Amino acid sequence: MVQTLRDLVAEELSQAVDPRVAAIAEAIAAKYGKASRAVLFYGSCLREKQLDGLMLDFYLIVSSYRDAYCRGWLALANRLIPPNVFYFEHGGLAAKYAVLSEADFHRLNGPETRSVSVWARFAQPSRLVWAADDNARQAAIDSVARAVPTLLGSAMPPAKPDANPLDLWRQAFALTYSAELRAERKGRSGSVVDADPQRYRRFTGPALELARPNDTGWARRRLEGKLLSIARLAKASTTFDGGADYIAWKINRHAGTNIELKPWQRRFPLLAAISLLPRLLRSGAVR
Repeated sequence: MVQTLRDLVAEELSQAVDPRVAAIAEAIAAKYGKASRAVLFYGSCLREKQLDGLMLDFYLIVSSYRDAYCRGWLALANRLIPPNVFYFEHGGLAAKYAVLSEADFHRLNGPETRSVSVWARFAQPSRLVWAADDNARQAAIDSVARAVPTLLGSAMPPAKPDANPLDLWRQAFALTYSAELRAERKGRSGSVVDADPQRYRRFTGPALELARPNDTGWARRRLEGKLLSIARLAKASTTFDGGADYIAWKINRHAGTNIELKPWQRRFPLLAAISLLPRLLRSGAVR
């Protein structure tokens, strides 16, 4: 039987996770009560099957920002510059989670947005760890299923759609990495694909049937994406406990640097990020 892209996405999202991951997802959902709709696990910890000593990545999907927050400014910030990002600890593990409404999660996985942040991540493997009900589960599957055609469609103008499937994916991820401020070594986009090449081969055909070339210029995406990354960083300095330490840890881990923060940089994470940025750009640690 030929599987549709949605079938492949639903199958992948339903795969089991480490019980500790499920426990964190449930705890995050519980924190937001009835506003919680779904919790998804993604990123390097999923890809590398390693949890200890790392920071796990989650997306919390909520019914609306008004329902999710008791403080109006957080709802406004999430609506204007989605997502909000928060630090979380549970069961001896550290995590961060991003908050999006169901409507924004659907929109930001699709071609109607020039921002690569969400669809580039959910074109990669993820797990639907917790859902409020079957309607929430189906909505999450529908949204995630939009990500892969959006990614491949966005890469079609600079890449050839008849290229080697894995090369097409590598090129697509390389383009998205260039559209954000990323603390990654060169070749990171290829390593994402090489971690599970069979997965990407399975997804290619069904995804290309739905993909449509997107003629938005990548120069514009890169400029807008980097400016948006800076705006999100500024916003995260007000929501993310230990934000400066996290930034330094992530840069050191991915770029092979040895940044040590000064006390004032921990007190003022936004100023710390601004002060570090020129040196990081010159060194190539952040691109």
